[in-house]
Amino acid sequence: MKIYYGWIVVAVGIVVSCIGMGSMMSLSVFLAPISHTMGWSRTGISTAALLNFVAMGVGSFLWGSLSDRFGARFVVLCGGVLMGVGLAAASQTQSLLAFQLVFGLTVGLAAGSFYVPMTAMTVRWFVHNRSLAVALVSAGLGLGSTIMGPLARWIMMTHDWRFAMLVFSAIAWIGILPLALLLREPPADTAAASGAGASAGPADMTVGQALRTPQFAAIALAFFACCAAHSGPIFHMVTYAIDCGVADMAATTVLSVAGVSGLMGRIVCGLVADRVGAARTLVAGLAVQAVAISFYLMTSGLGSFYAVAMIFGFAYGGVMPLYAILVRENFPGRIMGSVFGVVAMVSTFGMAIGPVAGGWLFDTFGSYAWLYVASCGLGLSAVAIASLIRPMEVRGGVAA
Repeated sequence: MKIYYGWIVVAVGIVVSCIGMGSMMSLSVFLAPISHTMGWSRTGISTAALLNFVAMGVGSFLWGSLSDRFGARFVVLCGGVLMGVGLAAASQTQSLLAFQLVFGLTVGLAAGSFYVPMTAMTVRWFVHNRSLAVALVSAGLGLGSTIMGPLARWIMMTHDWRFAMLVFSAIAWIGILPLALLLREPPADTAAASGAGASAGPADMTVGQALRTPQFAAIALAFFACCAAHSGPIFHMVTYAIDCGVADMAATTVLSVAGVSGLMGRIVCGLVADRVGAARTLVAGLAVQAVAISFYLMTSGLGSFYAVAMIFGFAYGGVMPLYAILVRENFPGRIMGSVFGVVAMVSTFGMAIGPVAGGWLFDTFGSYAWLYVASCGLGLSAVAIASLIRPMEVRGGVAA
């Protein structure tokens, strides 16, 4: 039986997103070893994560626009090369500032080249099962934390953090570059059917017009608040567990549990969104995320960390692919990369807040409690904003 090539594209998207985002997000596992070895503060190291997300945000827009013009294959190849260079260079840095700039900017910029272009390409390949296909590509983000985090910890059990990061650079080159060559644009009839099957805006809508619509504002702001809410708890999850007396390797598995649960959340929410709609599914998922964050205030032992990680991971993982679906439901496919790139850029600014804010709150108050209070509040604001998202109405070829 012949396999539909769109599923090959999905498989490539899963792997490259896993390696790219997993390498960047593994900084949370490197946090304690780097701080102990180099004597750098958690706030200082967390600043590299802030730069990661800022650079990834800008890169998401730039790479997304380039993918609309040159295709995802070119963009992913460039990102894979840059990711390997950035990780290798970061492993050799000697000062905190150099580490912040090299790991923060280079790795972050490279990470932005994977998810947005791969999502835009996947959308063009599918008419049916589109939410599921996008959810599976997004699952690579969750798999990154599940696989790359424990791998980093395992390497650092016998080697230092520099060697582990150098290994990650080799994985980026070996894993991403050959797979990028498998990417190709869908046939013209498939792309046309994909466009016809979407309840998108006017076919001649420009990127500038799309960015001025209330639909774009609501989607982008909800994504921002969502990411601002969960980024701190995700980044400091391992360190918080260690602070509560959980053994180092066991604490790393808490992040893996959240990643596996996030994978399940992406698939389940993708299937649900295909049936009840992405907007309704998003509001429900954001509500669960906000409640789950509050549970961290009552968490201390390994068992409770696993339980909260399962709920929290399912929620934040489940909502992530829904924003791309909402963009495609409201805007033409030919500008999907650019529009979703801007939405992703806004969201990464939210992702940038959590890690450094969590580090600052811990260094200032000696506790992560205020991080979870603030994150829960942001999560509730995301619910309120998402509830305002309404389908775009087209009257006489003009969006209303």
